Amino acid sequence: MKLNEIISIRIRQLLAERKMTQYKLEQLSGLTHNTMLCIMNARYQSCNLKTLMKIINALNISAKEFFDDPMFEFENVLLD
Repeated sequence: MKLNEIISIRIRQLLAERKMTQYKLEQLSGLTHNTMLCIMNARYQSCNLKTLMKIINALNISAKEFFDDPMFEFENVLLD
């Protein structure tokens, strides 16, 4: 699976666990609705680290917690 798709899925998982809406995440992260839509719909080739860290911070977790998922194992990620 492509990295942008994995990031989108992981964000959706974390939102569901926290019973948080995408709108609330946009507010807490300071990201625009359009930016968040592109990330959530995997329209970006990749999400830059600064943007991803804003999302992780808004979810109130560490980067380690965010990436602690089997989807991020190298054999599961297509980088092309």
